[in-house]
Amino acid sequence: MTDDVSAPDRRTELLAGAAVTLSGLSEVLDELGGLFAARDRMLYLVGGSVRDAVLGRLGSDLDFTTDARPDEVQDLLGGWADTVWDTGIAFGTVSAVRGPHEIEITTFRADQYDRVSRNPEVTYGEDLESDLVRRDFRINAMAVRIGPDGDREFCDPMGGMDDLLAGVIDTPGTPADSFGDDPLRMLRAARFVSQLGFRLHPRVHDAMVAMAGELARITPERIRTELDKLVLGTDPLAGIDVMCETGLAEYVLPEVPAMKLEIDEHHQHKDVYWHSLTVLRQAIEREDDGPDLVLRLAALLHDIGKPATKRNEPGGGVSFHHHEVVGAKMTRKRMRALRYPKQTIEDVSRLVYLHLRFHGYGSGEWTDSAVRRYVTDAGDLLPRLHKLVRADSTTRNRRRARALQNRYDDLERRIERIRQAEDLARVRPDLDGNAIMELLGIGPGPDVGKAWKFLKDLRLDRGPLPREEAEAALLQWWSAQQE
Repeated sequence: MTDDVSAPDRRTELLAGAAVTLSGLSEVLDELGGLFAARDRMLYLVGGSVRDAVLGRLGSDLDFTTDARPDEVQDLLGGWADTVWDTGIAFGTVSAVRGPHEIEITTFRADQYDRVSRNPEVTYGEDLESDLVRRDFRINAMAVRIGPDGDREFCDPMGGMDDLLAGVIDTPGTPADSFGDDPLRMLRAARFVSQLGFRLHPRVHDAMVAMAGELARITPERIRTELDKLVLGTDPLAGIDVMCETGLAEYVLPEVPAMKLEIDEHHQHKDVYWHSLTVLRQAIEREDDGPDLVLRLAALLHDIGKPATKRNEPGGGVSFHHHEVVGAKMTRKRMRALRYPKQTIEDVSRLVYLHLRFHGYGSGEWTDSAVRRYVTDAGDLLPRLHKLVRADSTTRNRRRARALQNRYDDLERRIERIRQAEDLARVRPDLDGNAIMELLGIGPGPDVGKAWKFLKDLRLDRGPLPREEAEAALLQWWSAQQE
């Protein structure tokens, strides 16, 4: 909120904007409101849908709550929606699709939690307020009553608009009760810091510090889902820092706070933690097609191998030999624990492994063979590797920073020159498996694979070869193998 706009004026402005946003959905809202009103049932747009409508960022997913029971909701939607499904009906939720809109309608809830898992004992409530008070945050506890013919009424018994105006994340009840019911809400709070640019209320921050260990009750899959949303937010640096400050990171990505290496007066070095957050920010600035989860995770984790490889050198220096190798292994281990898809694990760990290789380029000393290997090893990740390597320059020395960027410009020009002369995207041996077997007079087996690898290495070293030259080199290699 700007200093020259009063809170009442800002509130009026936001509510007017939300009304305009919802008027654009009149067709679906008025029809739904009419269906429920005809049965003398209440229907409210609720939660994140209201929050996002007020903030002017409402998408096509719409969440509602109602006093109608799930079987009645199914009946109401049956002749209206394009598709209706009941996968969440055990929790009182019926889902539907109508045109471009995905709709979830949940019966008023007044659940009790066992404080062991995060699964509630589902109990239906009788009124809106009892439903709102059990929600995670006050900014998600606002509602708009939906009636027929454009009838709307904004409902905010928990004071969510006050928090939204102040940019604060707070809970309807006590944070201890909220997080005790569902510890994942703590990670969700950090996610909203990233997505919305809000800050934690002090009591929420304190409860997260005290209760961070409760995250152990949450499955890795659910943690990963929240982490991804945080990393893909508009300010993931702030969200990650909240995780580290409150102790949540110790149960999600413990390798990240571990990068806060102690800096002593004799062995000074960059703070690896803040360096990594800066690299993340600079990588985000280089995104050209929306948020890139693989690039962002690689930027965040590229130096996690440094604490394990830190060595104090004579004269006050510090080294981190092979931290990219160690970091890639640590990345795979952590991402597997969080149940990431196999390809995502491979892509992120590969970028971590390759991020340091460019520093051997010097002032252009690499041979064409080395350039080919750089491109081949990166494969489809090459555009991301370009962004990561450039983002990894955080020196405040402008001359040094410019020199690093100039050297990478030179490498990219060399890659393009070689690409124009060769098919760098698909570096393959000059002979295929059938030609290898025919030339060497052998059948399928391990020797064919060894010969194929020899020819690929030859191709990387010398570029495309005439067939006769490739055959001669293979025969010479094969003869040496028989000695």
